Amino acid sequence: MTRIALIHALAHSVAPINDELARAWPGARRMNLLDDSLSVDLAQQGQGLDAAMHLRFEVLADYAVGTGAQAILFTCSAFGPCIEAVARRHAGIPVLKPNEAMVQEAAAHGGPVGLIASFAPTLSSMPAEFPAQVELRCALAEGAMQALNRGDVEAHDALVVAAAQKLAAASCGVIALAQFSMARAAPAVRQALGLPVLTTPESAVRVLRQRLAS
Repeated sequence: MTRIALIHALAHSVAPINDELARAWPGARRMNLLDDSLSVDLAQQGQGLDAAMHLRFEVLADYAVGTGAQAILFTCSAFGPCIEAVARRHAGIPVLKPNEAMVQEAAAHGGPVGLIASFAPTLSSMPAEFPAQVELRCALAEGAMQALNRGDVEAHDALVVAAAQKLAAASCGVIALAQFSMARAAPAVRQALGLPVLTTPESAVRVLRQRLAS
């Protein structure tokens, strides 16, 4: 049975990817590692993705590989360079950033892409992952993460929809939800806009299966 390590920096990311794996790949054996201090420290300490942060990602990945994981999927989109370093360190297995597949799918749509995040550092790191020719327009769903933290899922979804409406008004033809924790808002965004909405869990599972199969 394929053993996949899921490494999380936000507690809200755990359920979306586990739900998607259960739906789309029920035969996969899932291992969840959560360190929610990663996102807190990144947001509050102002040190960016420094050497200490890179080392924390190395330690988590080394532990996962030591348990026999055949692939690693990270689920927080604000740590791209740290994940890339892990991928080089463990080049013998698939190591995926959470948004790789979604970026590819969004770029394939053509035209302006609307990227929404509820965690502000994501909008600093993630745009560089898109191909240079993609016209990217970004929006922060301000307050959405805080709403989710206090259990107000309706407010979370409404704030994501509001951000998506601004991007649609700016001629974006596809909406990309940058974080795993935002996937729950996708149906509401689709209903409100009638546009294609991409989520990281769906895209990531598809690509992970492809890489392991090859």
